Amino acid sequence: MERKTEYCLIATDSVAYPAGGQESEPEMFKLSKKADYGLIAVKHLAMHRQEHACSANEIADEYGISVTLMAKVLQRLAREGVVVAKHGSTGGYQLAKDPGQVSALDVISAIDGPVLITSCVTSHGNCETTERCSVREPLRRVNESILGVLSTVTIAQMSEDTNERALVALSGPMRSGSHMSSS
Repeated sequence: MERKTEYCLIATDSVAYPAGGQESEPEMFKLSKKADYGLIAVKHLAMHRQEHACSANEIADEYGISVTLMAKVLQRLAREGVVVAKHGSTGGYQLAKDPGQVSALDVISAIDGPVLITSCVTSHGNCETTERCSVREPLRRVNESILGVLSTVTIAQMSEDTNERALVALSGPMRSGSHMSSS
């Protein structure tokens, strides 16, 4: 059985430092490099789906990504049923479904496994404070909201050539005790 990796998506107190050693902004929601490349690949396949199947080389060259890493990402997406591999002289990869039926969450989950902001939102996340934890339920709701947004954004939307800044509008009434800063 393959082991799924869980990623933390909540900001921590740690600060990321780039290779140059200069301080940068703390990381918050961050996709793994493979998930990012998976989204790039799937968007590329959506944009070229009427033309031809695309090879790992073609996609890697277009975006300046390692061919080896892109091939691994595409193979993983094929194993998970997001893309299909076409063999032969005109072979390559194509989307397994219409781009409107593939969500960002489908791609991210195919590459990284379950998207979790913290392990305590699952039944496996027992720690010494589980019984007294005051944030487990709010974090579970945040995790559900993130999953909801990622499942709403489709590859078709990501492939549209628009100047629209937001793919998904997060709206709703502010809950009692909620605060928004206007920085």
